[in-house]
Amino acid sequence: LIFIYMSTVFDTPPPNFPTHEVKDILLTEFSITGIPELLFSDRDQNFLITDSNKQKYILKISNSAEKLDDLIIQHKATLFIKSNDEDLKVPHQINKIKSINKDGSIYFIRLLEFIEGIFLKNINLDDSSYYKLGEFLGRLNLSLQNFDHKYKKTDFHWDVRAVNSIRSRLSSIDNQDDKNTISYFLEAYELNVQANDLKLSKMFIHNDGNDQNILIDNKGNVIGIIDFGDMVYSYRIAEPAICMAYVGLNNIDSHQPMFNVLKGYHSKFPLKNIELRSAIYIACLRLCISVTMSAWRTKLFPSNKYLSVSNNLAWNYLNKIKNEDLTILSNEMTNYVKS
Repeated sequence: LIFIYMSTVFDTPPPNFPTHEVKDILLTEFSITGIPELLFSDRDQNFLITDSNKQKYILKISNSAEKLDDLIIQHKATLFIKSNDEDLKVPHQINKIKSINKDGSIYFIRLLEFIEGIFLKNINLDDSSYYKLGEFLGRLNLSLQNFDHKYKKTDFHWDVRAVNSIRSRLSSIDNQDDKNTISYFLEAYELNVQANDLKLSKMFIHNDGNDQNILIDNKGNVIGIIDFGDMVYSYRIAEPAICMAYVGLNNIDSHQPMFNVLKGYHSKFPLKNIELRSAIYIACLRLCISVTMSAWRTKLFPSNKYLSVSNNLAWNYLNKIKNEDLTILSNEMTNYVKS
């Protein structure tokens, strides 16, 4: 028996195109003369492009291990969203996907629309704002609910259903107490979510509704979401729960903002009781994914500071909430959403 290891976007170094090559790509592939500004990125290389007419674009150079099918799904999904709810702002692809051969590797390159807005991370939110955030995600999923594609990636590291992947990364965590914390939330998830797998609705979701991807206007209205790179076919309830996870780590002393996200989502795209009760377990597991991914990939790419951007906050939240009764919290959350 021969085991063949297949590299992924998570353990393959990100692209490293210098600015002068990016300018050449813009001109040759898209007939644009522009100024590239490097943006922070996890596994790809992204640039904000400003052309001679002050028009802005986003140029995305995908990781060499990225599958073309993933990029095609993202493109089709954003078109599908626009056809169902044109007021939701999502980054649409301009022209076809290009490919570049560099040093023996193939990189897919896309030019996307630039969405004007303020990142949620730069705004102080109140209870009504969290409710509106949930409403936005509900509308987003409502516009996607009938979207389908034959290609559904499995064992994707950022999919909450990929519990075996989380376990495989435990060896990257040095502290035994931290390992025990992850194991605690894994067990809670398996008992309260995975055991109900057949009863939980599934669909294609954005899968990364954090405050660095969600945009608002100058009136505080949630208007759009960027970066569909983690899009996956998974639990519908994972969409608001993932957002709740990031809201929770920024509001460690109160669960109310998380409650309001879920209530807002439910008002636009009603959830079943079993989904509502699953939300807190999925939110916690998402943070388990985050900290184990950070531990694993920081050792692979120690110079990439983006990989640990929310690591300390996530650990603080997990260590706090593991001392609470998740069953009681789950019931409180469900009752609040339905009140």
